[in-house]
Amino acid sequence: MDNSHLTRKQKQFFDYIVAYKKENDIWPTYREIANEFQYKSPNSVTQNLQALVRKGCLIKTDDEEYDLAPEYDIGPVQPEAGIPVRGLIAAGYLQEAVEANLGAITLEFLFPNIDRVFALRVSGSSMKDAQIEDGDFVLLMDDDIKNGDIGAVLYNGETSLKQIFYGKNGLQLKPANKEYDDIYVEPDIFEEVRVLGKYVGHVNRSGIYKHDGSRKLH
Repeated sequence: MDNSHLTRKQKQFFDYIVAYKKENDIWPTYREIANEFQYKSPNSVTQNLQALVRKGCLIKTDDEEYDLAPEYDIGPVQPEAGIPVRGLIAAGYLQEAVEANLGAITLEFLFPNIDRVFALRVSGSSMKDAQIEDGDFVLLMDDDIKNGDIGAVLYNGETSLKQIFYGKNGLQLKPANKEYDDIYVEPDIFEEVRVLGKYVGHVNRSGIYKHDGSRKLH
């Protein structure tokens, strides 16, 4: 991306546009450009844009708008996905700190089957004793639910997040809050029950909580 063929003023003009688009993912307005370079007339902006088109730094689109030439369009800076791992720390005897770039903790690391995970917003407090509060985002996996697992079900057009037990008479949906009663789904409507997903964790402003399935509520 050599732009050494530009004059000093053209390079300053072009660098401003590139930096603005990189940071904001949109172009600066004519007014913003004119204010930046103290142009008295928008014609000065147009003249510089046309000069950059002639020198191959900009292109004209089908809509007669200006855009960066493909080799200069680097787009906005994308932050590294995940939590950076910045080194090692001893958990035994005191040791010298080791700083290093060891990658990042990603959602894929926390949830290896992330392609099968989706989220639903919790409305209500029937699962508060499982630390799932009203307004949390519950993470569900498209997976089989074993007896005693927490899962989301759909029945009679209504959804519910509960601990699920299988019995000879159907399903028992158990809340994690003594103020709520168990829900029983009897065989005559059993065909209408659909398991939406298995609970694998939840997210709120405090952080991400992964459920390993080891904690039973009953």
